[in-house]
Amino acid sequence: MAMRPLAVTMGDPAGIGGELSLRAWRALRSRPQCFVLLDDPERLVALAKAIKCDVPIRAVEDAATAAEVFRDALPVLPVHLAVPALPGQPDKSNARAVISSIERATALAMRGTVGGVVTNPINKAALYDAGFAYPGHTEFLAALTGAAGKQIMMLASPRLRVVPVTVHASLRASLAMLNTGMIVAAARTANAALRRDFGIARPRLAIAGLNPHAGEQGALGDEETTIIAPAMDMLRADGLDVSGPWPPDTMFTPAARARYDVAICMYHDQALIPLKTLDMDHGVNVTLGLPIVRTSPDHGTAYDIAGQGIADPTSLIAAIGLAASLADRRAVAVEGAA
Repeated sequence: MAMRPLAVTMGDPAGIGGELSLRAWRALRSRPQCFVLLDDPERLVALAKAIKCDVPIRAVEDAATAAEVFRDALPVLPVHLAVPALPGQPDKSNARAVISSIERATALAMRGTVGGVVTNPINKAALYDAGFAYPGHTEFLAALTGAAGKQIMMLASPRLRVVPVTVHASLRASLAMLNTGMIVAAARTANAALRRDFGIARPRLAIAGLNPHAGEQGALGDEETTIIAPAMDMLRADGLDVSGPWPPDTMFTPAARARYDVAICMYHDQALIPLKTLDMDHGVNVTLGLPIVRTSPDHGTAYDIAGQGIADPTSLIAAIGLAASLADRRAVAVEGAA
């Protein structure tokens, strides 16, 4: 089975995405998995020269030809900027190009030309004037793929996988919106993804409590009894292997992590703090619930170091590697069902 290339998006051209992509090509050029970058070839040539990163750039007309040139040059599907990008200085004039990069990569994945999409970091505020009206990449990709409302965010690393039930909302808003149905939906989507994409035959899901000591039998809060326990009953009725509610302050120890495959957490920081503390360099953002594979490095645009040639590509390389693995498993599943 021929391995399809992945599509890597531009990200914010004032951030570190470009130099991460250049360095990722240098690290991966001799490996089987290749990628095509949707970016401005002229800006990449200038960037490579500025940061003294020897990477030949090759503009291509078709993503499918990426494999033919990948060993010798970084294949780029041109997405031209409106104005030259200045490191650390986002310019709304380039917002349309950033959005177009995401749209084109997603379309390629939907057509099956590429195996999946890997997104470099964006700055949403810099995109709003160009009509970007989404909380983030995840919601935009869900809309582009017809999966709005089905998307779930997973952060994955070799040491931990986490799924936050509520994501980009204030803590106060997250607590107000949390309900049994949201927990059930997140857990079901995570379970299906772990089976299909990660090859885990019977995933073990650890359900986090919300309150200190998981509520201490109601003394420190009753959400474990009124919201979380009913969700767990529904999931067990579905045949899922769930445990909890786990006290959030002890469920991320090495001994505890050995007992589950994913932690279903109640809000953003409850999930992301332990993952980023344990393994930020290898952490990958994976969007579950989409008809395409999508991953992203687990960090932002890093304007403070952009253009200095010191950005670490480890997370992007991990995102590319995980996307390739997920895409390969999906392809095998499709062939097996044919």
